[in-house]
Amino acid sequence: MYSLSISSHEKAKLAINGGTSVRSTMLPYGRQLVDELDCKEVMDVLQSDWLTTGPAVQTFEDGLKQTVQAKHSVAVCNGTAALHAAVNALGIEPGDEVIVPAISFVASANCVLYQGAKPVFADLCKDTLNIDPKGIERLINDKTKAIIAVDYAGHPCEHDELREIADRYGLVVVEDAAHALGASYKGRPVGALQECTIFSFHPVKHITTGEGGAIVTNNDEVAKKLRSFRHHGIDFDFKARNSANTWEYDVASLGFNYRIPDINCALGSSQLKKLPVWVERRREIAKSYQKALANLPMIELPQERLGCDSAWHLFVIRIRQETLNGQGRAEVFAALRAENIGVNVHYIPIPWMSHYEKLGYQKGNWPVAEGEYARLISLPIFASMTDRDVEDVVNALFKVWHAYRK
Repeated sequence: MYSLSISSHEKAKLAINGGTSVRSTMLPYGRQLVDELDCKEVMDVLQSDWLTTGPAVQTFEDGLKQTVQAKHSVAVCNGTAALHAAVNALGIEPGDEVIVPAISFVASANCVLYQGAKPVFADLCKDTLNIDPKGIERLINDKTKAIIAVDYAGHPCEHDELREIADRYGLVVVEDAAHALGASYKGRPVGALQECTIFSFHPVKHITTGEGGAIVTNNDEVAKKLRSFRHHGIDFDFKARNSANTWEYDVASLGFNYRIPDINCALGSSQLKKLPVWVERRREIAKSYQKALANLPMIELPQERLGCDSAWHLFVIRIRQETLNGQGRAEVFAALRAENIGVNVHYIPIPWMSHYEKLGYQKGNWPVAEGEYARLISLPIFASMTDRDVEDVVNALFKVWHAYRK
């Protein structure tokens, strides 16, 4: 399938140096797939009586909770709102500390600040780049109330170890599974492994609602708090009041307007039906990358632990700078982009962000996260990628290797 012979690339001039690019158009690292059925479902809602807080929200929530085998599902306007709602419902307050992985999208830590609490950053496991359970215990003190565990790139964390630590110290765990819809851990679907699990439905995720998120939980009281929090703290939304023929409601606690419209949820329900096929396609692409790139000295491939089935939201390679002739991640990244391969980097360590530096966080405290960040590159992976797209990525990597190798 792949034209990987040394001779075919040894003399190829990199596009960044004036050569012809592998592709004529940019291949993004992620992209949504929306078909005619999706459009029809959305149009049906647009022509209905309910554009928000209506039946399509409930339908989507029901489908999601069945998919991940959770008791409750609460849909919100985006994944960040889902994180905020989760930490609020679990009682995180000013003065509390919450342990968070040093590498994730910044929302994984921002949600702690929203509650007036303090993120305490933990280092990562070197193989999966998930939060390292062995390092968590060193960070626990009498202010520690929770752990936010991110299933980085779609690979589940070591949830049994996290659960054991949390139970021993009386902590709660929020699973940030924004990358991991469709993943499984020891035969169990990601979604009901901890007190709360959040999902994101941004267009680059496994399914999309345009923008959207959700929290799933098996706890009745937590679910009640989540539903109130997304609706200003009101105990009775408009649909419920309409059904009960009453105008009365109460604001029992401070909440936000984190509602998600029926329009978005109609798209989500339609997309959810295709999730198994789309996750399987991501796994096929990951296997193709693993096979085709196994002998490329320039990179280290991602690993999948025994008992874990990744959802492969990202396919993250690591650059072996020692194999190159003075080049590093930045040069490889720029060269691949010039070949029209839309690589990305996920993510800059959160405590390196200027806002967090102002809060007193300093570089140099997370050796695995900071060391591996310097080597990370995310390759394109999404359900509508063709075999030719995969071939282009592989060929571009070999082209760069032959140009930059020692």
